[in-house]
Amino acid sequence: MPKIKTHKASAKRMKVRKGGTIKRRNAYATHLLGGRSSKRKRGARKNSLVSSADMDKARLALGLK
Repeated sequence: MPKIKTHKASAKRMKVRKGGTIKRRNAYATHLLGGRSSKRKRGARKNSLVSSADMDKARLALGLK
């Protein structure tokens, strides 16, 4: 049976942390920011974790399963 290929676009956008959780960037942080509050824009700059509901799909895309 062949190896599972890594989805390269996903690999560039996500990183696996030490405990096995996956870190990702937040959306809505790059353009069309004029109508948003500073607090909302600041929060969008931070990283967040892939939710447990999407963890299996993310791990499959990264070739970890």
